[in-house]
Amino acid sequence: MKNILFLIGLLSLSHAANAKILVDSFPVFRQAIPGSSLSFTMVPIPGGKFLLGSPVSEKNRKPEEGPQKSIRISAFWMGKYEVTRDEFDVFLKDESTSQNIDMDAITRPSPQYVDLTWGMGKEGGYPANSMSQMSAIMYCRWLYQKTGIFYRLPTEAEWEYACRAGTTTAYYFGNDTTGLSKYAWYSANSDNKFQKVGQKLPNAWGLYDMIGNVMEWTLDHYNENRYASLQDNDIDPIVLPNSAKYPKTLRGGSYLEDAADLSTARRFHSDPSWNKRDPQIPKSKWWLTEARSVGFRLVRPFQQPTMEEANQFFKQYIGK
Repeated sequence: MKNILFLIGLLSLSHAANAKILVDSFPVFRQAIPGSSLSFTMVPIPGGKFLLGSPVSEKNRKPEEGPQKSIRISAFWMGKYEVTRDEFDVFLKDESTSQNIDMDAITRPSPQYVDLTWGMGKEGGYPANSMSQMSAIMYCRWLYQKTGIFYRLPTEAEWEYACRAGTTTAYYFGNDTTGLSKYAWYSANSDNKFQKVGQKLPNAWGLYDMIGNVMEWTLDHYNENRYASLQDNDIDPIVLPNSAKYPKTLRGGSYLEDAADLSTARRFHSDPSWNKRDPQIPKSKWWLTEARSVGFRLVRPFQQPTMEEANQFFKQYIGK
C-alpha cells in the first residue's frame, strides 16, 4: 500500500501545514490542453480529516456506506468541472498517438462504433461519457505525456472528501432534498439527458456537478465491505486494481438517478452489462455502450511523482 500511495503522489501533511500550503503556494490554476485552445481549471483541496461513509441514522442509507471511519486525506487539486467532450476530443483526435494499446506507449481510444453523444450534445461543454475506467486513465496518461504534469482519477475517499467540502450532511448543501435541483441534474429535472457542466451551484470548495449529471470514475476497485477493513486515522486509503475487469467504483450519481441516490456517501460500481451491446469481438477496452451516464474528473496530487514513479502507476492500471 505504501508504495502505490507514493507512486500516485499522495502526501501526508498536518492540518497546519495544509493551511499554510493553501495560502502560500496552493492556488487555483488553469491548465492549457496542448494542441488546442482549450484549458481546464483545478481547485485546491486542503488536506484534513473527515468521516467516510454515512451514519446509520441517515435516510435511504445503504449498508455498503458504512461503518463510518475517520480518514485522513492529503492535499490535492481537483477539476472544477467534469472533463468535457471538447477536452476529451483533443485526445481522441491527436494524430501523434496510436490507436493500438498493445503497440504504442502513447495511445488514444479506438474509433467509436456507435454515436456516443446519444443525441444529448457534444461540443460546447457537455461532459465526456461512455468511456471505460481504462480510457479515463489513458487520458490522464496522455495529458502527462503532453504537459509533464501528472494527473489521475481521484480515489474513492478523495472523491467523497472533496464532495463533502467539510459537511457531514446527506448532501453537501444539507439533508433536505427540496433544494437539490439548485445543485444537480438528476431524474426530476434532467429530461433524461446529461447537461453542460457548471450550470448548477457548486459545493463550498467550488466544485460543480459533484452529484448528478454524469457519475464519475475513481481509482478504486469496488469492495462492498470495504469500510469494515478500514481503521480510524487511516491515510489516503485505496483499493488497488486486480486482474478482474469488474467491478470498479464510481461516485456522484447521474442525470438518471433519483434524489436518494445522489447523497454524498452513495457508492456505485461498474458491471459487465455496461458493454453488452458492443458488437466487437473482443469487446472494446475503451467504450461502454450502456454507460452513457458515466464520466470523470481529474485530480492533480500536490506532490508530483518522478517520471519512473508515474510510469509505474500507469503500468499498474493499464499494463503499459
